[in-house]
Amino acid sequence: MFFEMLVAVGGYRVFKAIKRLSRSGSRSAHRAKRSSDDIGAAGEALAQAKLRTTLKWLCGDNFYLHEGTLLIEHAPGTAFPTAEIDHLAITPFGVFVFETKNWSGRIAPSNRPGTLTRTAPNGKAEDRRSPIEQNRSKIRFLREQLPAMWPVAGAGLFVSPEVVLHPELSTDLLSLADLPHWLRSKRAAYGGRSTVDIAKARAAVLMYADDSPDGFIAHKVRAKRPYR
Repeated sequence: MFFEMLVAVGGYRVFKAIKRLSRSGSRSAHRAKRSSDDIGAAGEALAQAKLRTTLKWLCGDNFYLHEGTLLIEHAPGTAFPTAEIDHLAITPFGVFVFETKNWSGRIAPSNRPGTLTRTAPNGKAEDRRSPIEQNRSKIRFLREQLPAMWPVAGAGLFVSPEVVLHPELSTDLLSLADLPHWLRSKRAAYGGRSTVDIAKARAAVLMYADDSPDGFIAHKVRAKRPYR
């Protein structure tokens, strides 16, 4: 009987220790997720500020920059009906979609289609989905909804001061310092054509917006699935 009591007590202590470790691991995972979300939010705030000052420099007050993330329903009835736009800018010379990444390290082309290779400061390399690939369906959708004479383009914005972009990357992958030149070149390429009607373009895009809390929650759940 005494031996059985010892076994029972020992088993209970093991059970309690496992439970404590499980709770600790859960808290650590939550902290890591929150830290990742915070890093992403900080990067988007940097991009939004740089976009605003750049557009002000190029366009004066004649532009629209959506405040915060924009969720659009671009494929109703499908497994992924919504898409998240980090930044939407509408200017007299085009409509622009920006995907923000707050990645540090070296970003280079990858052998896998639709991805980039990110090498961290510690030397660890991994493939990540390219912002260009993430923007593809959003840009296609906006082009279908807007007059063909209005250009729709996108770019990936890398906001970390500790990022190094490989010279062979697409010119639509840029650092914050590259943004003014990129937008200026888009304005120059547009030339003397009739300007985009900013109010009409804004209304046309926001027709498909879902700004409800439930919409964002459902989108986040779907976004956790493997990308297409």
